[in-house]
Amino acid sequence: MAHRVVITGLGICAPNGVGLTNFTNSLREGKGGIRFYPELKELNFGCQVAGKPILTTEYINNYFTKLQLRDLNASGVVYGVIAGTDAWNDAGLSKAAKEEPDWDSGVIFGTGILGVDKFRESIHHVDAGNTRRLGSTSVIQTMASGISAYLGGILGSGNQVTTNSSACTTGTEGVIMAYDRIYNGKAKRILTGSCSDSGPYVWGGFDAMRILPRSFNDNPDKASRPLSASASGFVPGSGAGALVLESLESARERGANIYAEVLGGAINSGGHRGGGSMTAPNSMSVQRCIREALANAGLSSREIDAINGHLTATAKDPVEIHNWQKALELTGTDFPYINSFKGIMGHGLAAAGSLECVAAILQFKEGQIFGNVNSEDLHPEIEKLVDRSRIPEKTINYKPKTIAKASFGFGDVNACVIFKNFEE
Repeated sequence: MAHRVVITGLGICAPNGVGLTNFTNSLREGKGGIRFYPELKELNFGCQVAGKPILTTEYINNYFTKLQLRDLNASGVVYGVIAGTDAWNDAGLSKAAKEEPDWDSGVIFGTGILGVDKFRESIHHVDAGNTRRLGSTSVIQTMASGISAYLGGILGSGNQVTTNSSACTTGTEGVIMAYDRIYNGKAKRILTGSCSDSGPYVWGGFDAMRILPRSFNDNPDKASRPLSASASGFVPGSGAGALVLESLESARERGANIYAEVLGGAINSGGHRGGGSMTAPNSMSVQRCIREALANAGLSSREIDAINGHLTATAKDPVEIHNWQKALELTGTDFPYINSFKGIMGHGLAAAGSLECVAAILQFKEGQIFGNVNSEDLHPEIEKLVDRSRIPEKTINYKPKTIAKASFGFGDVNACVIFKNFEE
């Protein structure tokens, strides 16, 4: 038996806002969270700006026990636990009793690189012959599944508890994985999301590839420029987004608030063929992913009101718009509204999909399409395909009925999910 799947909880720990209220205000007003970091200058980075959640020690203490905080040095774990716990609470759900786990609730929470600072700390101890100083938590802070294990233990989840990892596609892929499990009756609710560590040991490789902007160190607010003719690379970001997906039956039984419905989605890979590579997308597979997502959701392209794209502020942005146009077979003013949130928060890497899914869904609640920051000099190749009015620079009042959200990641992997404003 197929089950309708809805979203009943959201949580966010982002560079432009921790907590839904701060995050929503930032998106609505176009106030960014990209900042200059002296540490990156001291390390001779070309790009010295980045997106990183601002957290105090007192705030973090609200989410962890004293034992969990002992020797904790994994920023992705911190971000993920904050976002995941907030989403669970936002859904009005309680933690399982101590005697028995909640067999109907699971966790699918992804990451890319986890605990890199803890790795560095551990390497120094090992090289110095001080393995006893590693501490008892070094393994769980650095194993990829550490984040889902933390959350599964905090909530007492007895259903599937796992971590997916597919580069920048991770968060959006996780939503589709959770949807599939609930749709097929294998779980009643799943906490899904993704997180990414912050800091030079994560961002350094991208700086070495020279794909980060180097001309905005004195003007960080203007550094991330999706859809723009002056885009010169993505700004690295970090954080975590989280969503509670739940069967409609379970949500109704609890009288839960419903943010949106998940209609379906698709995941595929370009296989490093047809122009695709470790770092470049295969356009054929991107278009196929979008079409398959629409088919899975039972929608035509004209039924999509808005798109939240991947759109990283690189030379590939016009290629992505071309792929959307080809997949939807729409152009000009017939094209849906489209936006990118990377101008505000940077590119969250493995966290990007979940951060942006939360942001996209908030547009239903607010009855608005959030604006595109730093897109005033729209790329001429994009303007040939899409009418300027469909790429708003400022937030506009328009309540979409449907939103397509896509992520395209390193490794030539793709995911596209379709959200719908919930109606009985």
